[in-house]
Amino acid sequence: MSGKLTRMRLGEGLDQDLTDWARLDALTDEQIAEAIRNDPDTFEPDAEWFERALILRPSRPKQRLTVRLDADLVEWFKARGPGYQSRMNAVLRAYYEHVCKNER
Repeated sequence: MSGKLTRMRLGEGLDQDLTDWARLDALTDEQIAEAIRNDPDTFEPDAEWFERALILRPSRPKQRLTVRLDADLVEWFKARGPGYQSRMNAVLRAYYEHVCKNER
């Protein structure tokens, strides 16, 4: 690894994507699960890994808003300790980036 970082905006560089999305879309859930089981690079994080994991905070400011969420969902995030709103934000960001990538 050269140690060099390339900064890109969301969606930038998708023209370099060599993934065969049609082949992947045709896979069944069982075929995907089997491929994961057979992949030597598969990583299953354990509780210790989650305890050491860092949440990177974006440099842009967040917007305050009121939102209604299912009580069990909120309690589940809260039960995992301080920073639950940032973790919820991270989950939403991952979904957002996935959808934006696939809309192109």
